[in-house]
Amino acid sequence: MEPLLTPHVRQKNAFSLDSYLQHDGYEAMRKALTHTPDQIIDMVKASGLRGRGGAGFPTGMKWQFVDRKSTKPRYIVCNADESEPGTFKDHVLMERNPHLLIEGCAIGCYAIGAKVAYIYIRGEFYHVQQHLEAAIDEARAKGYLGKNIFGSGFDCEVYVHRGAGAYEAGEETALLESLEGKRAQPRNKPPFPALFGLYGCPTAVNNVETLTNVPLIVAKGPEWFAALGPEKNGGPKLYCVSGHVKNPGVFEASMNITLRELIEGEKYAGGVPNGRQLKAVIPGGSSVPILLPDQLDTQASFDAVAKAGSLLGSAAIIVLDDSVCMVWLAKNLLHFYKHESCGKCTPCREGTDWMYKLLTKIEGGHGTMRDIDLLGSVANNVNGKTLCAFGDAAATPALTTLKHFRHEFEAHVREGRCTLQAEWRARQPVGAH
Repeated sequence: MEPLLTPHVRQKNAFSLDSYLQHDGYEAMRKALTHTPDQIIDMVKASGLRGRGGAGFPTGMKWQFVDRKSTKPRYIVCNADESEPGTFKDHVLMERNPHLLIEGCAIGCYAIGAKVAYIYIRGEFYHVQQHLEAAIDEARAKGYLGKNIFGSGFDCEVYVHRGAGAYEAGEETALLESLEGKRAQPRNKPPFPALFGLYGCPTAVNNVETLTNVPLIVAKGPEWFAALGPEKNGGPKLYCVSGHVKNPGVFEASMNITLRELIEGEKYAGGVPNGRQLKAVIPGGSSVPILLPDQLDTQASFDAVAKAGSLLGSAAIIVLDDSVCMVWLAKNLLHFYKHESCGKCTPCREGTDWMYKLLTKIEGGHGTMRDIDLLGSVANNVNGKTLCAFGDAAATPALTTLKHFRHEFEAHVREGRCTLQAEWRARQPVGAH
């Protein structure tokens, strides 16, 4: 599949309005305004577009759920708080193709009856914020934002709000709290944002990549979009491949592609370097379960990865070679989750710290077999017991490494150290190291 979201991102001035207009920029919005809002929602529903932020929820249904009977204003909120370890696709779109996102936001506003969209951007993305705000100014100056767009009577503004670097703000209700000037902590649900969102008003929260697909659907049709991938997994998809690969980066493909093609293909990540062997793959960011080498032929789609026992999530594929100690990996990830817990839920607040301390003890060679069992117990008492999905994410590194690599935990206890490097070196031919 030829790139559709990122075809020109390597060109020098890809982010400029002039470059965007050379490739039919804002024509999808012009076309959208000749349809009714309900027709746009029906298009998005028929396309099968699923949210690209992690959950994979159908976008058209999310828009349809937005309360139309309310007398309050409605909002589109773009979740650009790209904080999941291993994920950097939205960054590329915002920096190199910002007008596609702006056009997607405007079409989304028209579809749900909103006049304002907010792009909530990760706190560390200061330079990306500058790109976005410059692009918004360009679009407004040319009449693609503001009053009476294309003489249709439709008004729309897009604003950028930079967060303060909290991972938890990636959860949609915590993001809304932060956007309102409060601490980024999740809300009780229900009510859901479609009924009670930003400032208590009906709101649709969508990921950056999700919204950039909307102009493609309007321009080329929902049937075309749906045909680009497997059933219920249509359209182009951005994959972030990092870790032990020759060519880490963002790659665009349809969801017909397999994990093996993405990791080993010469057009993609190019395989594991330095004579090492693949040990495991985290297919959707650090918060999803591990897949093993014999599962590489799994299609990189929402449904196929779920069937294999993991989640596509944000499509951040982290590749691990046989030099990686899985105890160290779990400890490293728990350090992140312990630091990023918002503290609202007791299981998460206390459990992340407890798991990290147990992993530090085991990884340092001071653990016991009872500590391994306790680690699994604590993780299971966090998993599914918290207000938002953060607790599940935090428990996953411990649970998935224990499931597939418990023998490494036991080796740390028996030997009082990590034996992985010594074992790998012993398997190499004489003179290889």
